[in-house]
Amino acid sequence: MESFLSLFDPNQDDGFEEETELNGNSSGGGSSSSDYETDANANECSLSHLSSGLPTERGNLIFDFEQGMLPPEPQLGNVEYKLKLVNPSKQRFEHLVTQMKWRLREGNGEAIYEIGVSDAGYLQGLSDKDMNASLTTLKQMAHSLGASTSVLRRKTIASRRAVAEVLVRKIPDDQHNIEVRVAVLGGADAGKSTLLGVLTQDELDNGHGRARLNMFRHMHEIQSGRTSCISHETLGFDALGNVVNYKYNEMMTAEEISDRSSKLVTFMDLAGHRRYMRTTVQALSGYSPHYAMLVVSAGSGCNDTTEEHLAIVRALDMPFFVLVTKTDITSPDATVQELCNLLTTIGCRKVPFVVTNTDEAISAGSNQVSENIVPIFCVSNVTGTGLNLVTKFLYVLSPGISNAEKDRLEQEACEFQVDEIFRVSDVGPVVGGLLVQGVLTENMPMKIGPLPDGSFHPVNVNTIHRNKAPCRVVRAGQSASLSFTLDHDLPTLRSGMVLLGDVGNSLDEPYGTYFFQAKVSVLFHATAIYVGFQTTVHIGSIRQTAVIRGIMGGERLGTNDCASVMFEFVGHPEYVRPGMRILFREGTSKGIGVVTQVFPVNKTGIK
Repeated sequence: MESFLSLFDPNQDDGFEEETELNGNSSGGGSSSSDYETDANANECSLSHLSSGLPTERGNLIFDFEQGMLPPEPQLGNVEYKLKLVNPSKQRFEHLVTQMKWRLREGNGEAIYEIGVSDAGYLQGLSDKDMNASLTTLKQMAHSLGASTSVLRRKTIASRRAVAEVLVRKIPDDQHNIEVRVAVLGGADAGKSTLLGVLTQDELDNGHGRARLNMFRHMHEIQSGRTSCISHETLGFDALGNVVNYKYNEMMTAEEISDRSSKLVTFMDLAGHRRYMRTTVQALSGYSPHYAMLVVSAGSGCNDTTEEHLAIVRALDMPFFVLVTKTDITSPDATVQELCNLLTTIGCRKVPFVVTNTDEAISAGSNQVSENIVPIFCVSNVTGTGLNLVTKFLYVLSPGISNAEKDRLEQEACEFQVDEIFRVSDVGPVVGGLLVQGVLTENMPMKIGPLPDGSFHPVNVNTIHRNKAPCRVVRAGQSASLSFTLDHDLPTLRSGMVLLGDVGNSLDEPYGTYFFQAKVSVLFHATAIYVGFQTTVHIGSIRQTAVIRGIMGGERLGTNDCASVMFEFVGHPEYVRPGMRILFREGTSKGIGVVTQVFPVNKTGIK
């Protein structure tokens, strides 16, 4: 072991920022406390103050027409300002179409157009005649690209002139619809499953959990009323923003919803009880949802589980929004105040924004990724209060990944992380998971592993399904389920394996590893972490116990400490590569980091 630890590289450059940690403290120790001094009234918030959309030191929180101007037009992203689009020339029209195509690519098939607004953000407005002509031109531009338009809001400003906000949506040619994955988090009694039942079935709850019964997958869940595993629910929207789930008939299958939707929101209902925390963390790490929806009960407020889930979401750098439920029982004001205090602490530094009307819901959904805001909705599953604002918000919400990052990931070698294993009669083993990078097609030769000896086994992808519907191609960032041709004897499959593209070069054969080095930051530990500390490590879909075999530059790690650490998997080798994000936790102890160096089994000879 001593000779092996000599491979430990203390100077490995991983790009991991040491200057500012998640809790807002500087690891260098050179910052004075004055750097983090805040106004004594910074944590004072109320519904009226939070929903006012007042500007902060970051600029305007959201695109609010009531303020008389918007932030200057962003050069990047999917938002475009147009003063007017009246009778453009043929050359000008072609230029506008090219510009729309670029904005759609930036928004993964969705773009927001602000009509009647100058590039500087001034709301100059248009007459009714010019506005109607501009909207007609915009519709023609979208039609030439095979896209659709829907007016999100239209406001009259001074001198009877109007401004409008329009959503342009184009489904990529190789997709059935645009998909947004949302992880649903919160305490055990917050009403997560009930909320999903009401949203997806359009049937209000009776106050005793009737709406949640269809969300459960096991008898013990029905008996206890607690979710213990990951369940998936879908909410579909057509091009006009109508919910598809209950538009045609009451009993629509997931496949029918997918086929008829231009946008699909996939909810992952995660367990709220601490007993199932490992399953919850694995889903957040493995499925890489675009957003997290934190559900808080107005009665019980922010409990330990709520704070734990919030800390994990922030550790994974995931945008999130909050729903305060059970407002029919008690006023949400105290819980909103508690959330405000929690979100504006030095360690979090978010800007809470309580959504009270449709305009604010649209603005929050359009700008959540670009701004540091956390939308808060107050809803009731019994009376239906606030649920229409949530559906409008979800309709506008975009996947949030930049076009440049998407193109980069698609050009990388294919890597599919296995999260779930199924066995289907007459088909054989089926694996479900996330395509992290590359492009995956039917009949594509792949390698799956690592096996117990660290090697990979060749397989051929037979069929691909997304949202329970067959498809021919999967791109980076999309979840799917795959079956294999039965020409080969498949090894025993498990969660945490990966499918890699078959490069056909024996020198570049992938191998699993027991040992890896990571630059880590300890978010919390009651005492100190020493060599020999055992912890559950989450890396993508990997969830396995690992032991710390070495701490570079010291003998121990405490809260807020950073160091290069050598980990060893206890059970079996895993496929890990430099740059992957790591999250480790044991009880209340938790930390994050980035993998900097791996030691494959075939090169080290260890185990």
